[in-house]
Amino acid sequence: MRWNGGVGTSGLTPTDGWTTCSLGHRHWGRAGAAGLLVHRDGGDGPELLLQHRALWSHHGGTWGTPGGALHLGETPEQGALREVEEELGLPAADLVLGARSVDDHGGWAYTTVLARPVADLDPSRLRLDGESTGVAWVALAALHQVTLHPGLAGSMDRLRPLLLDGTAA
Repeated sequence: MRWNGGVGTSGLTPTDGWTTCSLGHRHWGRAGAAGLLVHRDGGDGPELLLQHRALWSHHGGTWGTPGGALHLGETPEQGALREVEEELGLPAADLVLGARSVDDHGGWAYTTVLARPVADLDPSRLRLDGESTGVAWVALAALHQVTLHPGLAGSMDRLRPLLLDGTAA
């Protein structure tokens, strides 16, 4: 495979691929991964912008954050912003970054970066890239009504206090 500017002719980068952490779990992203948890204040508390993952994808059919493998030399914030633009067409200029939470598996980590939209954000105006079949605002209090991506579900105990304390972004 020929590499061109860090991205191969197949669209994959050297850090795309499966790896196994010290806990024995398989993860996508040889250099770790990151995702963006966009949130806003809703009438009944925080609301999260979640994407419904395409059935062909890893944990397809679940709701989660746009995210993926980090590229070489990329910070989690840079990776999360790149992924949200690739997957939802949401540019970095439309977001204000806030706190981050790291799910460290020993030798591999997923960083969730929290962000708020700078203006009203209508999910129907976002451009999906095929990795997801939908995107919607979901109230934090209603997360039990959707099937969450296992990684997001496992991180909610760390993320919930960040979303509720008002200093997340």
